[in-house]
Amino acid sequence: MNIRTHLVAACALAAQIVLSPLAFPAEPVEAKTTAKDVSKKADDTARAVGKYTIQQRDEALKAAKAALDDIDARLRALDRKLDREWDKMDQAARKKARAAQESLRKERDEAAEWYGGLKHSSAESWDEVKNGFVKSYETLKESFVKAGKGL
Repeated sequence: MNIRTHLVAACALAAQIVLSPLAFPAEPVEAKTTAKDVSKKADDTARAVGKYTIQQRDEALKAAKAALDDIDARLRALDRKLDREWDKMDQAARKKARAAQESLRKERDEAAEWYGGLKHSSAESWDEVKNGFVKSYETLKESFVKAGKGL
């Protein structure tokens, strides 16, 4: 296989991982979830966190934690999929895949730092910290979509 074939295969693989639905045990199994549904759920989560007041900190933390758990599950799925396909990829595709994984993990860590800030922020800093989480989460979500298109 040439490098172009490997890159196309890696791109298709990443898109499948990033845009595929995850199984949520608490949710009933229904019709196949689309990438648009997943994206809408992520947008809804970010908007919900952005609307919480300091008095609703517990609800905001639950929503933010669920969003981070979803990202973690997607990262694990990406890792497993890349591990399975690793031998079929050339060096350039491997390097690009690992760089994308590293970038996604850094952005995930940034969102987690904002999440920690949500736990401990004062009433005066609540809006700033909450908006920081929402922004970092939205950036991370966009990066997943780009990774799916770019790998």
